[in-house]
Amino acid sequence: MGFVLAGLILITFIISRLIPTDPARLIAGDYASPDVVAAIRQELGLDKPLIDQFRIYAEGLLRGDLGTSITSRRPVIDDLARFAPATIELALSAMTLSVAGGLIFGVLSAVYKDSWIDQLVRLIAMVGVSTPSFWLALLLLLFFYGQLDLFPAGGRIDPDLAALPQPTGLYMIDGALALRGDVLSSALAHLFLPSLCLALITMGGFARLIRASLLEELGRSYVRTARAIGLTRWRTVLRHALPNSLTPFVTQLGLSFAGMLTGAVVTESMFGWPGMGGYILQATETLDFPAIMGFTLVVGVIYAVLNLVIDLCYLLLDPRLREEHRS
Repeated sequence: MGFVLAGLILITFIISRLIPTDPARLIAGDYASPDVVAAIRQELGLDKPLIDQFRIYAEGLLRGDLGTSITSRRPVIDDLARFAPATIELALSAMTLSVAGGLIFGVLSAVYKDSWIDQLVRLIAMVGVSTPSFWLALLLLLFFYGQLDLFPAGGRIDPDLAALPQPTGLYMIDGALALRGDVLSSALAHLFLPSLCLALITMGGFARLIRASLLEELGRSYVRTARAIGLTRWRTVLRHALPNSLTPFVTQLGLSFAGMLTGAVVTESMFGWPGMGGYILQATETLDFPAIMGFTLVVGVIYAVLNLVIDLCYLLLDPRLREEHRS
């Protein structure tokens, strides 16, 4: 994992220096004098040799300094900490819906293979996988907000609610901890549409993966033996076949969750969700290199940590891997 992060740091640094844009000029503005631009370049260390610039950047990372945003003039780490709770809350909610729906539809599709249930689930999964997120977001907004007026169109909470302590930054958890039912219900209402949009996109892939993996397990000899000794079909599926079929699903689960954390730019933009997606989109439009590099590094850390968690989950799910690890 260390080599991966070191390579990521080096690559992002090199790319940021290859782009023909002067960060000092971006900070100073178009009408700043050359002396002001030169002073900013000296302050940022951009007048030093490339190897010295990388050394300064790496030393800052070791201190937890991701640099200062050109746009907000605040430390990048503070900006990410400000926007991360909204994205984490959205990703957790979407993943909960996606896993629940993927498991239910995938199991039903495998158990009732080639029936009308299977055909319907496969059709829904195909539509979900192939639907663009922006189009799905528009449909959800038109139906649930425009036609039925059941859910708000954007934001995280009603602006007229009284402020509450935010120990976690996750409004649903903070509302529950503060025993504020109004905050909890408002946060849930605002969270429903964007999390449903993200969940529907990944749910189809989960259902197809679980169906394929479960069908493979249902064809094994131990399943036929379990049925022969008198176990019911659903007990055999839920108690024995399904746990053994979850290994590939765990891999996809971790990668999908990382993707929700780092790639929900379109969904957050469509629903006005104040998360990291909107932050990095603005940073890209303004060529805010410190913000882009800091976000890229955080993405790399997230993927590296989740891959480590996936490997540990393999040991819990597969007894054969535990035996190999012990030996």
